[in-house]
Amino acid sequence: MDFDLSPRSAQQLFDGEAGSYHTWSSSEFPLLAEEKVGAGRLVLQPRGFALPHYADSSKLGYVLQGSDGIVGMVLPNSSEEVVLRLKKGDVIPVPPGALSWWYNNGDHSEEVVIVFLGETSKAHIPGEFTYFFLSGGLGTMGGFSTEFISRAYKMNEKEASKLAKSQTGILLIKLEPGIRMPHPNMEIGEKMVYNIDAALPDVDVRGGGVFKALTAARFPFLEEAGLSVNRVKLEANAMYSPSYTADGTFQVFYVARGTGRVQVVGIGGKRVLDTKIQAGQLLVVPRFFAVAQIADSEGMEFVSILPGKSRAVEEFASKKSVWNALSPIVSQVALSVTPEFEEFFKSNMQKTTILIPPTN
Repeated sequence: MDFDLSPRSAQQLFDGEAGSYHTWSSSEFPLLAEEKVGAGRLVLQPRGFALPHYADSSKLGYVLQGSDGIVGMVLPNSSEEVVLRLKKGDVIPVPPGALSWWYNNGDHSEEVVIVFLGETSKAHIPGEFTYFFLSGGLGTMGGFSTEFISRAYKMNEKEASKLAKSQTGILLIKLEPGIRMPHPNMEIGEKMVYNIDAALPDVDVRGGGVFKALTAARFPFLEEAGLSVNRVKLEANAMYSPSYTADGTFQVFYVARGTGRVQVVGIGGKRVLDTKIQAGQLLVVPRFFAVAQIADSEGMEFVSILPGKSRAVEEFASKKSVWNALSPIVSQVALSVTPEFEEFFKSNMQKTTILIPPTN
């Protein structure tokens, strides 16, 4: 495998008064296509509205910023629109083919920012999400002839043209003041949206940080997307210790805040990446490759996704380390060390988790 693993920032695909959409292109970042993973970032200004659409990929949305987001969704094989409220820290699965629209219901200056991470095994373009809009300048309605539209909706051609061509906006439009969007259903929202920022941590280390893992066992609606998600907050100079996926799947990291350093080790023990990483960048780690990160002095926060219903990550340097599972004599001969050093090595790991505080 000979790919550039360097973390990448998104490219702006669309920008207007309603907001912007940014994407990572597989032509610029070939590893996305190789690992069949995609990512995008949506920024909605107040009253910004993302036109109804569906996509060819399964993904998760994670709200980076904002408290007045609204999403409307019609799941496959359903005739009911579900309207949900979104705020910072929310995770929302978006199954492939699900119809959705997104809106910033705020009247002030706060943006709603959502990063989407997903897998693209069924996508038209491996490594990218392809969106199909119902209306607007890129909409399906405008693609059919007025003859077909008039037949389908039982109207004359003038009415059909009005139906298909009235909306000329592309991707995002800004709604006029006073337009009232549907009210979110708070009861259903508890089943379809999960605030991972507010959840209790799976690992909490003083001076190290916080680790949270979200799977379908805790949040059943995740099963619709076939993904699991991790949320990591590293304190200043703390380490996310080396790990790898044991089920032959990728890991994708999006840095939400801060800066740090990342190393990836691949085939033949070769260090294939040793670089800085910062907020807004995407890191893709190939299957079975080992990865570790150390935050800079301001700390670092990131979210990551893995395919599958459960987390299949093996650790190298914690009490859950694969080294601890090996017999002492096996570790001793594998490392070519004395029994005393092997015992010292493993005893140190008994004191740590996947989050390691800086040494004093």
